[in-house]
Amino acid sequence: MSASSLSQSELSGAVVTRFAPSPTGFLHIGGARTALFNWLFARHHGGKFLLRIEDTDKARSTDAAIAAILDGMRWLGLDWDGHEYYQSQFWARHAEVAHMLLERGHAYRCWMTQEELAAQRERAQAERRPFRIDSRWRDCGDEGNGPAVVRLKAPREGETVIDDQVQGRVTVQNSELDDFVLLRSDGSPTYMLAVVVDDHDMGVTHVIRGDDHLNNAFRQLAIVKAMGWHEPVYAHVPLIHGPDGAKLSKRHGALGVDAYRDELGLLPEAVFNYLLRLGWGHGDDEIISREQAIEWFDLGHVGKSPSRFDFKKIENLNGHYIREADDTRLAKLIAPVLGPHVDLGLLVRAMPELKARAHTLHELAEGARFLFANRPLQPDPPASALLTSEARGLLRSAHAALSTVDDWTHDAAEQAIRSVAEAAGVKLGKLAQPLRAALTGRTTSPGIFDVLVLLGKGESLGRIEDQMVEPTE
Repeated sequence: MSASSLSQSELSGAVVTRFAPSPTGFLHIGGARTALFNWLFARHHGGKFLLRIEDTDKARSTDAAIAAILDGMRWLGLDWDGHEYYQSQFWARHAEVAHMLLERGHAYRCWMTQEELAAQRERAQAERRPFRIDSRWRDCGDEGNGPAVVRLKAPREGETVIDDQVQGRVTVQNSELDDFVLLRSDGSPTYMLAVVVDDHDMGVTHVIRGDDHLNNAFRQLAIVKAMGWHEPVYAHVPLIHGPDGAKLSKRHGALGVDAYRDELGLLPEAVFNYLLRLGWGHGDDEIISREQAIEWFDLGHVGKSPSRFDFKKIENLNGHYIREADDTRLAKLIAPVLGPHVDLGLLVRAMPELKARAHTLHELAEGARFLFANRPLQPDPPASALLTSEARGLLRSAHAALSTVDDWTHDAAEQAIRSVAEAAGVKLGKLAQPLRAALTGRTTSPGIFDVLVLLGKGESLGRIEDQMVEPTE
């Protein structure tokens, strides 16, 4: 199905938004938020959300980048209507519109050389004024030699006004608009032309994107007006900044969406929630479900100021969603990290205790490693420091008491350990700390009685026994 037939048959009268990434790299977090806002606006209004891959730059567009974009969208649950579109499929249509503009006197062929352009640019710099193309071919009936570009004949009088749904009313004097290229000398369309034609043909009613495109909107609107097309509603969202207030970049950790999943160990619902609140709000609500987001989202509550990305905040939010997540789902997510022979049933049983203190899936997996460690454990240095001669004596007493426990439950294990501490005249922590070191090889873990139950009687007694004897030099 062509883009134009899509607008004529399926999309008339409906709210239609689009996300149009360039496949020259990963789906970065700012792009993901743009996709989210478009998706939510369409879903809120019962409209359509389209995905268009803007692959006109064939030299830089890659299949790997396209796969990463689609993967990131699916991971966040941002489903699009119909199949994804590829801008390069519509080059013939883009050229057709350029020629229509030529016929209507809104565009012209230009044979300016690179030397002429460079000279004009240098003159503008010397005069400290913005560079604007001044082509003698704009109103010339003659033809030059060789291939020509096609430029838009931008209006020079009056002003262009955009009532932006986020930025408010923004006005630009038409004298500031330049005669930008529509078709290159080889006949290929530029981004500025292609995006306008595709938005029109796909029936896009609302263009929601970063405010770095606001200047482009005035130039693109010139094409819309020249063609006599219906103007879309614009909403230009402030960009995401780093913690220091500068534009978010790689040095801030501006990673691809896949890195938030794979490298940072975040859940998609946490990233969804965090991106939603990054520049949009609903009162004091911080934890917002997908269903609530669809119900509440509007453009009126998108802030005009850049928001700051806070890694600590997204990790804390992720911790909330880990605690709320299904135990089996979490176990399946971290099992591959723990090795090929993980007892999934044990991991699921341990999950209520493990997830209580984890902020990321990596922390969750690290906290579960003790369950599947090979004997004898090699306690880490802080845990080894707890295994003093006195502590090993307490472990021998604990081993004896636990050996008599028949009903291996939390309460029975607790009763046995408490009786050992009382008999030795020490506080429970004095015994629990070396016991944790012997059972897990670490100084932190779920509750010690939960650890005993999870490991089972045989494994627990075996691990304690391994650490009861003083190590030989």
